[in-house]
Amino acid sequence: MSHRTASPFDPLAHSVQGRRTRRQLAARLAADIPDGWFVNLGIGMPTAIGDVVDLEREIVFHSENGIIGVGHFAQDADQDGDLINAGKEPITIVKGAAFVNHSDSFALIRGGHLDLTVMGAFQVAENGDFANWSVPGASAPGVGGAIDLAVGAKRVWIMMNLFDHDGMSKLCERCSYPLTSRGVVERVYTDFAVLEVATTGFVIRELVEGMSLGELQSHIPVDIRWDSKFE
Repeated sequence: MSHRTASPFDPLAHSVQGRRTRRQLAARLAADIPDGWFVNLGIGMPTAIGDVVDLEREIVFHSENGIIGVGHFAQDADQDGDLINAGKEPITIVKGAAFVNHSDSFALIRGGHLDLTVMGAFQVAENGDFANWSVPGASAPGVGGAIDLAVGAKRVWIMMNLFDHDGMSKLCERCSYPLTSRGVVERVYTDFAVLEVATTGFVIRELVEGMSLGELQSHIPVDIRWDSKFE
């Protein structure tokens, strides 16, 4: 059995007390979504947002496979093999939910009706470019609806772990993977920090407990900075 060589990220992952789990990160991002928004949840980490939001809140979650009104994940006893999100996870629906065909779902996306899409990413560049559909050398890239969402939604927020499995930062000066879209990312929510994408690059909105700007900067290949309005 082969073992991955330890990366510079390994000690960071275990030493930062406040590093957020997927559900904690989902809850943190959900807190920034205003009531009344129509929000697409991308495949992967973002689907957890629909599971942590109080169902009394007036946020309508969309899944690109044709569901308007996504609820929490379905528990084992309540799972229906025909009721899944775009990531094939069993879900529930909220009162008033609707099902539409694939073409109508993408008409909603391309028509500019989404207030926000939350997607994962392999890389996010300091100019707001991002890549999330293909890793060079992968046998089966999966673009799905990512490109449509990136250009059709009014806002693009990224939810991801800050480092990949090899300990490489997903924040970069320029994306080296095939792009999903150019200059569209407004915010990046990660397990260590929340960042804005400004005209001057990445701006820290929030660091988790136990993480300092200097420590984070030492693991990120691009400049990050505080903005006084977030202090």
